[in-house]
Amino acid sequence: MSSSAYSNSPSPSKRSQSPLLQEVRNHMRRLHMSIRTEEAYLKWLEEFLRYHRYKTGDWQHPTELGNDAINEFLTHLAVDRKVAASTQNQAFSAILFLYRKVLKLEISVDAERAKKPERLPVVLSIEEVRRLLLEIPQGVLRVLAGLMYGSGLRLMEACRIRIKDVDFDRRQIMVRDGKGEKDRVVPLPQKLLPALKRQVDTVTELHAKDLAAGAGNVWLPYALAEKYPQAGRSLAWQYLFPAKSLSTEPRPRETDERGPHSSLPELRRHHIHESSVQKAVTAAVRRAGIQKKATCHTLRHSFATHLLEDGKDIRTIQELLGHADVSTTMIYTHVSTVGATGVLSPLDRLGSTKLG
Repeated sequence: MSSSAYSNSPSPSKRSQSPLLQEVRNHMRRLHMSIRTEEAYLKWLEEFLRYHRYKTGDWQHPTELGNDAINEFLTHLAVDRKVAASTQNQAFSAILFLYRKVLKLEISVDAERAKKPERLPVVLSIEEVRRLLLEIPQGVLRVLAGLMYGSGLRLMEACRIRIKDVDFDRRQIMVRDGKGEKDRVVPLPQKLLPALKRQVDTVTELHAKDLAAGAGNVWLPYALAEKYPQAGRSLAWQYLFPAKSLSTEPRPRETDERGPHSSLPELRRHHIHESSVQKAVTAAVRRAGIQKKATCHTLRHSFATHLLEDGKDIRTIQELLGHADVSTTMIYTHVSTVGATGVLSPLDRLGSTKLG
């Protein structure tokens, strides 16, 4: 069988029509998992079932597929499709969720694992960061890039900031539900204060128009929408960087002011789409003449490395980045000029000897 034959084949059914996948979806929503995780897990579970459909010639329920079938699929991803370690781990997490959380079955995995390459992060110099930021058009996109570098935010953390999470008096930003569902506080750069205050004024005006048009209800995490029905209409909960247009909520609430299990789609103003920021940064890197493979996450890497070079201790940087383990943060000592690699080359001790 071709490694892509099953993945390019039609789905057994639409996700919304599959009882098994709908059960998985409902379970994830009860656990308040993100919609991105939901989509990724459902994709991998469909692919897992399709793979064995083309191996056996018949659709099989996961309870009929034991450890050998799971190991075979994961090994296929690593050996035949040569997926990255993170991709295989995501597929494994989806299968693990299905069996342990939904079907309440234990599985034992002994598959060939994709090797995770040991790569050092790309870091920009302070001058390169300056050039990059100046190449982004002035406005929301430049402010978001400034936050990723100035506060060490991940891309989605920056996009999802709400007005209530910005403390202008204490010059800090509360990052809610970061990676691992952890909250943390990061510094609010002085240089961004005027722009962020103008952004609050813009959102205030936009929100008033949305309310007047019968919209203005933003998505709330967990069960807050049920506990505080009107909170989603308050200015405090609005995204600091909203989308330009209203959109239909992909995960409707079970109850709202229109009654339980309303089937009417609800228009809400989501946050800015992350692809807009990614495209702006990529274009700015090219225009700035930076020859490194820099992305939005490179700004976060640069934040950590420059703090380390300024003499900040590794534990402080760990807290600011939201790393669970300091060993994750230690990687920046390998790219810092004052960390593990901050040594003087013996060649530079040869004084005035001319070699070039």
